[in-house]
Amino acid sequence: MNHIKDNRTDPMQPLSMRGVILPIVSVSIGMFMILLDSTAINVMQPKLMKIFECSLSTIQWSVTAYTLALSAVIPLAGLLAEKYGSKKIFLICVGLFTLGSLLCSFAKTAEQLIFFRIIQGLGGGMVSPVAIALTYRVSPPGKIGRIMAALGIPMLLAPAGGPVLAGWLTDVFSWQLVFLINIPIGIFAVLFGLKILPEFEGKSKPEFDIPGMILAPLAFSALAFGISSGGTSWTSAGTISGLAIGLAALAAFIAVELRKTHPLLELRIFASPDFRKAISVQWLFQISMISMFFLIPVFLQQAGGYSALQAGLITLPIPFSCTVFMQIGGRIFDKRGVRAAAVSGLGMFLAGVFMLSLFHAKTIGFIFFPLVLLGSGMGMCMMSINTNVLQCAPMKMIHRVTSLSNAAQQIMSSFAVAGATSIFALRMSHYAASPDAGQALGSAYGDTFFAVAIAAFIGILISLTFKKGKVNISTEGMPEPAAVPE
Repeated sequence: MNHIKDNRTDPMQPLSMRGVILPIVSVSIGMFMILLDSTAINVMQPKLMKIFECSLSTIQWSVTAYTLALSAVIPLAGLLAEKYGSKKIFLICVGLFTLGSLLCSFAKTAEQLIFFRIIQGLGGGMVSPVAIALTYRVSPPGKIGRIMAALGIPMLLAPAGGPVLAGWLTDVFSWQLVFLINIPIGIFAVLFGLKILPEFEGKSKPEFDIPGMILAPLAFSALAFGISSGGTSWTSAGTISGLAIGLAALAAFIAVELRKTHPLLELRIFASPDFRKAISVQWLFQISMISMFFLIPVFLQQAGGYSALQAGLITLPIPFSCTVFMQIGGRIFDKRGVRAAAVSGLGMFLAGVFMLSLFHAKTIGFIFFPLVLLGSGMGMCMMSINTNVLQCAPMKMIHRVTSLSNAAQQIMSSFAVAGATSIFALRMSHYAASPDAGQALGSAYGDTFFAVAIAAFIGILISLTFKKGKVNISTEGMPEPAAVPE
């Protein structure tokens, strides 16, 4: 198949429906590989502790270091994509992630694994924001909801399937296979992308925002570290120093960026009321969704007595129902707008979370229905909410707004895990005097699920303020993006 030629006179114009299908397949392959690996290592940690003869606190750095690398490079994605092209940056990052995967499989010590995971994170961090921006820009008018929903399938299936696949490969074969399976997938993704992904970038040469390129990675990675450490203790030296450095760097970054004609991240878009509402719902949904992805497997193991692999298999109704309802949500978004998709999706998600807060996982049969509700709700609204954020920005800002959105979502993900851990610990302390340990455990989880339900409910209330029907979202109050120098 020949390289897709883009003969449009305006590089901002979308492709036809036929022309966008193969590019979506191409970016989905790369995204699926990277998102699958992001959760796969969690279930491997007990075995890696034995293999490398190290403590849990040491091997957890294989997750923490990966997360910090992701957080550091995400803010750079928009600028690099504008300067060198989405296609080139996407393929380089997929290639770097593949190289990191190969190196991880050869790790002989925990320290080597941690270092190679950093290489993976540096490659994987920019893939999602670049892929989302590229997909949004090539989507034909009136089909954006359905196209973005198709891209959302690997975004949910991969994290959900990661622990199951990793558990099976680790138990039956070898832990190295979890990384080695990325090699053929990554090579194929790069070769396929070289032929399929369109070149539609303009001739703009954005300035390098050197202060922003220093402050943004420092701010987002330090905040991710500080918030993640808060899951263990909010008063520890690591938490306090991470949050202090992160907040100071973030304040300096905001002050610098608001004075820049060509900022690294387009913070001025927060002047738009529509954008503020859209990203608030996105953050609340991200916190709610990641909290449930984190809590449910642990809940099933502790309160239900299931093994890690059994817990992973029990949660499969979530990705399957999500896949079905994501297509429905995309069509609703295209025909009726974001309000209908967001409110109905968050409503189903809220119902599922609330049901989980009322019982203690005694039978698989009973937990099936709330898990289906969770997955259906996620599918109905996830990509609609994310697409709504992009629609609040002028097309010329898409790359930098996507970087901003993804960087913030990474922080929200860290906050979700740390917050859920802290709430659960507090509720366990509250029920510590209970003579029934099982009842205390179930009640603590129930209270934690209820806290997640509150976040989802607030998201519904804000979503009700979205404009009805299929509308063009206003960017009133936000300055137009400055012309990029040639």
